Amino acid sequence: MYIPSHFSENKLEAIHDLIESQPLGVLITHGAGGLDANHLPFLLDRGTGKFGTLHCHVARNNPVWQALNDEDEVLVVFRAADAYISPNWYPSKHETHRQVPTWNYLVAHAHGRVRIHDDERYVRRVVALLTQRHESTQPLPWKMGDAPRDYLDSMLAQIVGIEIGITRLEGKVKLSQNKEARDIAGAGQALADSGETRIGAAMLRQVKT
Repeated sequence: MYIPSHFSENKLEAIHDLIESQPLGVLITHGAGGLDANHLPFLLDRGTGKFGTLHCHVARNNPVWQALNDEDEVLVVFRAADAYISPNWYPSKHETHRQVPTWNYLVAHAHGRVRIHDDERYVRRVVALLTQRHESTQPLPWKMGDAPRDYLDSMLAQIVGIEIGITRLEGKVKLSQNKEARDIAGAGQALADSGETRIGAAMLRQVKT
């Protein structure tokens, strides 16, 4: 990924936060059949490995797990937020007219080596942890024990686990850092006013700091 220095996010904790804020990642692989991309919810284990470890599962009918060998290199892309930026939102545009449209975004790329887990114990643990994480905000959280045992066992038998030991992390936070503070503030406020709160708030925070 091309990352100009002013858009680079180098803090490990910040990249981990970005991944956990938008855990639906794109798993990009290159097997015997060529390039493939699968959209999967990931669980990040921050404490395992230098950069952390990702866990997910795929349908047994998905050929991706059979196309991969343990230790194959893969890439997972996480896009946390994005927004179009109009030049009309920059105060300087109305003075000089020397601005063009752009797109701001928050993304992370996790490079790593894969390990396939075709075993019930691993899959059950990943499903349990994903469920706990994403049901925690529900008024009445669903838990695995709510489903009949035979039904749940049959569902778990239809999926295969994938573990990715992260070997390199890249974070890109493009928030108009190459613009004047007043232009960042103007675009950030326009986004916030239009409902694009995440990118807008992030732009306004950097002007205040």
